Amino acid sequence: MNLYIGNLNYTVKEQELQELFQQVGEVSSVKIITDKFTGRSRGFAFVEMPNDAEAKTAIESLNGRSLKERELSVTEAQPRTEGGGNRGGGFNRDRGNGGDRGGNGGYNKRY
Repeated sequence: MNLYIGNLNYTVKEQELQELFQQVGEVSSVKIITDKFTGRSRGFAFVEMPNDAEAKTAIESLNGRSLKERELSVTEAQPRTEGGGNRGGGFNRDRGNGGDRGGNGGYNKRY
């Protein structure tokens, strides 16, 4: 099971997370997500645990636990949605198909 770890202190290292989660069960991988330009932690990570029962125990026992003065948020990771984020919006007759955040130009036909 893939777990999402949020509210992570920016100084936490992958080895520290691995050691913490290994107290509960086997860990396949740990990945702290970093900013692609600065390389700095973005404050969240993913931990893969092959045993679902151990992963559920990790959620129950580590969610809310303090690590380096921050309370961890540990939940089951959700699959990524298509599209890559919150850019644009639904169809808007006044601004084209991208809402007020850009999109498909300035189609301003009034109906």
